[in-house]
Amino acid sequence: MYRRQFTLASVLSLLTAACAGGSAPAQSAVPTASSLMPMNAQLFASTTATGVQVYSCEYDSSHHLSWLFKNPQATLYDTLGRPVYHHDAGPSWQADDGSRIVGHAVAQMASASTGSIPQLLLETTHSDKPGQLSSVRFVQRLNTVGGSAPATMCTAEHQIAYSPYFANYVFWK
Repeated sequence: MYRRQFTLASVLSLLTAACAGGSAPAQSAVPTASSLMPMNAQLFASTTATGVQVYSCEYDSSHHLSWLFKNPQATLYDTLGRPVYHHDAGPSWQADDGSRIVGHAVAQMASASTGSIPQLLLETTHSDKPGQLSSVRFVQRLNTVGGSAPATMCTAEHQIAYSPYFANYVFWK
């Protein structure tokens, strides 16, 4: 179970900002930079995610407290609005059938939305369990809104902050 500590108003605000220009599948909504396009891959699924980026207050190498990214927590929805995948640490994505992929970033680009987490192209590895995600080789994180570390300084070691975000995730096989 994901623990989310943010208001409905903040999520609705992010969704409104993200959808301001109308909604369409990720590939046609915003032109994607070639550096974020996987080579020799076929579209598998296009999803919309809402969730949080989790940050922890930790000491850096200079012994100053600062926000450190910990993990994402999000639910991804298909084009009909049905939940299809869970996104968590790794970064990883898991389907209800137990199949799971883990990604590592191979390219990134700033978001068009100021102060938002970057857009990414991730290459994936698979868990041993076969299933829905077994054929996925790449994941794009596009059209990101929100999710950046809090602008306020943290004051207590191990303090946790949840930063709401929205993104389109496109899966390629």
